[in-house]
Amino acid sequence: MIIADDTRAKRNVAVLVLAQAILGAQLPMIFVVGGLVGGQLASNPCLATLPISVIVFGSMTTAPWISPLMQRNGRRFGFFIGAFAGAMGAAVSAYGLYTGSFLILLAGSYLTGIYMSAQGFYRFAATDTASEAFRPKAISYVMAGGLLSAVIGPQLNKLVQDAYVVPFLGTYMAIIVLNLVGMLLFLWLDLPKGTRREPETTAVVGRSRLELLRDPRVLVAIICAMVSYSLMNLVMTSTPLAVVGCGFTTDNANDIVSAHVLAMFAPSFFTGHLIARFGVERIVSLGLVILAFAGVVALSGVALTNFYIALILLGLGWNFGFIGATTMLAGAHRPEERGAVQGMNDMIVFGMVTVASLASGGLMNCSGGTPVEGWNAVNLAMVPFLVLAGGSLIWLVRQPRMAV
Repeated sequence: MIIADDTRAKRNVAVLVLAQAILGAQLPMIFVVGGLVGGQLASNPCLATLPISVIVFGSMTTAPWISPLMQRNGRRFGFFIGAFAGAMGAAVSAYGLYTGSFLILLAGSYLTGIYMSAQGFYRFAATDTASEAFRPKAISYVMAGGLLSAVIGPQLNKLVQDAYVVPFLGTYMAIIVLNLVGMLLFLWLDLPKGTRREPETTAVVGRSRLELLRDPRVLVAIICAMVSYSLMNLVMTSTPLAVVGCGFTTDNANDIVSAHVLAMFAPSFFTGHLIARFGVERIVSLGLVILAFAGVVALSGVALTNFYIALILLGLGWNFGFIGATTMLAGAHRPEERGAVQGMNDMIVFGMVTVASLASGGLMNCSGGTPVEGWNAVNLAMVPFLVLAGGSLIWLVRQPRMAV
């Protein structure tokens, strides 16, 4: 019996955990201020969350080219590009905020989306040098790095958001520093260098994208990842608008988002163990049920307690649903299909997240006469997508299991 040596994989996981903590801190900061800044600069309140939508759109359109780029040149090269784009995105957004230009803010948001896409591949990089047994744990540990980002991001934002006369300008300036410091971590990654020097005669051709989508496990993994991430984004994007609209403060919104992001990543210490013990389908199903309960709590009132509990449940549901779907996808394709399937997955997932984040502002600000009515509309919109994901899982377990 051969026991896999995961020493190299564990070193990479440690680096990726730190990257998730430091570089990842910028996303909760942006998600707190994005809708509020958008509301200040946009001529139409229905477009308040458009900056966040453009970030996700940038992530979606980046995934198809950055995944093959990493396949050819290595993960580290792509991660450097992502961090540099994050710094540039924050700089351009800061300029847009300073000059009062909504269009420039959106341009910076798109660059931030390139960073967001690159960060999404941290979880896949954790599996590149991991044994099959260590793979789900590696994904979970890297996602657990978000615990530190959940504390660093919102709490740092509370310190810097009012540092300048222009509200929230300090947020973007701090994000520039996070990216420049965080990118140095990638020098310690020990990952495959890519495949650009491999002779074409030795290349193994994998399945086409259409053939991959015909694989039940690939299809359902993408659907469940899409629904888990989209619903989390739908509700989280509206949360600062709802909290402030219901009479609470921006600091309250920072603390609620911090609790939400902690809940997103805290279970990652044991999600991999749960998947290994109970099976990925059960864990994804549990995630969808928790997301449904988050909607129920949100619809039951708009006290601070409701916001905290709903957003904590939203984070927990995302963790089980998204990490479970990621693990399912990682085990449903061959190595030579990695670039194609992961790029396709993130393009579809973030395409739907883009729609969700844009719809979030429209539902919140333009579907009712009060913030409470808008908040209720946001949470009711979760229902059909939960039905879709739940139905796809039921269909999957009734399919015969095929070897990859």
